Amino acid sequence: MAEGWARHLGRGIVEPYSAGIAPHGLDRRAVEVMAEAGVDISGHRSKLLSDLKETDFHYVITLCDDAHESCPVFPGKTKVIHHGFDDPPKLAEEAKTEEEALEHYRRIRDKIRAFVDEILPEMGRIP
Repeated sequence: MAEGWARHLGRGIVEPYSAGIAPHGLDRRAVEVMAEAGVDISGHRSKLLSDLKETDFHYVITLCDDAHESCPVFPGKTKVIHHGFDDPPKLAEEAKTEEEALEHYRRIRDKIRAFVDEILPEMGRIP
């Protein structure tokens, strides 16, 4: 969802990538709630950091504690920022209905959008 918001809101400002050490695939509920907000992430794919080893990052932003704790060291001027969010799939496990599960995704989607809105101006100023 973060890559989707960054691509949607940060056109011409950032070139975002979503990657991790253990990609999990595209979550159908994330696709659904982002579509509700007018952002199509259906063509996105989960990538490994090793897929992007030739990319020179100005910023690395981790959004979950596991990613922050296992994030490799990035050389040079890369600025690492951590802002943790609840994990919608974990929250959805407790949901009694599909609508309740989607509400968790919507809440996190909206929090991620607010964070992306907040961080984009800083990201427009390359360190």
